[in-house]
Amino acid sequence: MQRLPLVVAIATVLLLNACNRNEAQHEQQAATAPATASTVAQAPAAAPPAADAQMQAVLDQLTKLGGKPIETLSPEEARKQPSPADAVRALLESQGKPTTPEAVAKVVERTFPGPGGAVPIRVYIPAGQGPFPVVLYVHGGGWVIADLDTYDASPRAIANAAKAIVVSTHYRQAPEHKFPAAHEDTLAAYEWVLANAAKFGGDPKRIALVGESAGGNMAANIAIAARDKKLQAPLHQVLVYPVANNDMNAPSYVENANAKPLNKAMMEWFVKHTFASPDQTADPRIALAKRTDLAGVAPATIVLAQIDPLRSDGEALAAALRAAGVPVTVQRYDGVTHEFFGMGAAVDKAKAAQQMVGEQLRKSFEAQPTAPSAATTAPPSD
Repeated sequence: MQRLPLVVAIATVLLLNACNRNEAQHEQQAATAPATASTVAQAPAAAPPAADAQMQAVLDQLTKLGGKPIETLSPEEARKQPSPADAVRALLESQGKPTTPEAVAKVVERTFPGPGGAVPIRVYIPAGQGPFPVVLYVHGGGWVIADLDTYDASPRAIANAAKAIVVSTHYRQAPEHKFPAAHEDTLAAYEWVLANAAKFGGDPKRIALVGESAGGNMAANIAIAARDKKLQAPLHQVLVYPVANNDMNAPSYVENANAKPLNKAMMEWFVKHTFASPDQTADPRIALAKRTDLAGVAPATIVLAQIDPLRSDGEALAAALRAAGVPVTVQRYDGVTHEFFGMGAAVDKAKAAQQMVGEQLRKSFEAQPTAPSAATTAPPSD
C-alpha cells in the first residue's frame, strides 16, 4: 500500500509530458496550416510576383531617382515626379549605353483643333517612300499625368516596327478637365487623322489605333465611336494593358496591390482626380469589359504584363470582344510590369512586344489596298 503514492506520481509525470507533447504538436500544426479568414485579415498584403532581372533593374533605378508615391501628391506634384522612362534613361547611363531615342526619319511637332482648343500632337515618319499607313497613338498616365515626351519611346518603336507614320496625340487632362474631356479630344484626333493623313504622306485608307493604359481605353473607345458614328473604321486596334473595367477587386488588383510602378492606391488616386464621382467609372466608356455591344469593332491585339493591376481588365475585355465575335490576339509577358512596353532599350521583352505589335499592324495594313500616292510628305501648318 505504500507504493500507491509513487505510482500516482509517476503517472502524473507521464500525463504532463504527454500534454506538453500534444501542445507542441498543435503549435507546429497551427504554424504550418493554411491561413484562415481571420489570419488572412491580419496578414500584410502579399508581395507582387517577382520581376525578371532586366525589369527589376529598371524598378531599382526608379527607386534610386527618389520619387514620392503619387497617391500622396497633388496632380501638379505628381506630374513632376520621375517616370519609368526617366528610370530607363538613368539605367542606360549607368550601363554606359547610349540614351538617344530610337531614330526615325522625321519628327514633326504641331497641334490640331480639338473640342476644347488646340491639342499637341507629334508625328513620327519612318524611313522609306510613302504613302505610309498611319497609326494614331494615345499615351497613358491615368488621364492625369504624362505627356508626349513621357511616351516618346513607344511611337518611335511602332513607327519602325510597323513601317507606319505614327501620330501621337495629347489630350486635356484631369482634374482641370474631368472625364470625358480626354475621350473627346482623342476621338477628335482620329477624325483629324482621317481628314489629313494624305497631307503628311499617309495613306488615309490604312489607319490603325494603338493606346497604352488609359490610352488603351481611349483607343478602344475610338474604335467603338467609329462604328457608331459611321466613320471609317480603323483596320486594327492595339490595346496595351488598357483600363477596361471598374472592378478594383479583380484578381490582378489583389495580386499586384503593392506593385510598382502602378498599384491599386495609384489607380484609386487617378479615379479620384479624373471623375466627378466614383460612380462614373461604371460608364460604358470605362467599364468596357462589361459591354455587350462590341460586335463590329476593329480586330484587336491586347498586350498584357503579369505584374500589373490592369491585367485582369485586359483579360476581361478580350473575353467580351470574343463573345461579340471580334477577332482578338492576347499576348501576356511574364516577369514585367505596367509601363514595360516602351522600355525596349533596356528590357528584351519590351522589344519583343514592340516587334509583335508591329507585325500585327503590318498584317492589317497589307490586307488593305494602298491608296494613291499623297501629294505632300509634310504635315500642314496650323
